[in-house]
Amino acid sequence: MIKSILIAAFLAINIHNTALAQTADAVVGEWNTSENRAKIEVYNCGESYCGKIVWLKEPNNPDGSTKLDKENPDEAFRTRPIVGTEILKELEYDGDGEYEDGEIYDPESGKTYSCLMRLKEDGNVLEVRGYIGISLMGRSERWSRAR
Repeated sequence: MIKSILIAAFLAINIHNTALAQTADAVVGEWNTSENRAKIEVYNCGESYCGKIVWLKEPNNPDGSTKLDKENPDEAFRTRPIVGTEILKELEYDGDGEYEDGEIYDPESGKTYSCLMRLKEDGNVLEVRGYIGISLMGRSERWSRAR
């Protein structure tokens, strides 16, 4: 009897953990930014989620040269292309459809902000909020899942 209860408890815990992992990975994939100026690939990076720019509507400057991360506060990164730049870091899934305690980098300004994300509309919209201090002091964008 005890053995049966232990086996049932073990199975329940494993099923719960598997379901949680699948739910957390719902954010994985490619997302179009709100004005379709960029496509961001969100991926699992260990125990958190990260994202990088994989496409730009305008990847080149007017002179034809590749757009670089020229506003980056770290001089060593100012010569890297914007495409391929990691802009989302260390977002942790909280179990409620929210990813929090991470950062978002804005290559246009070179600034990094605290970040949280929420999946909306059956997982096809990702609300991304960058903020300073508390989440009330920030800006949100709605990204759509790339098809």
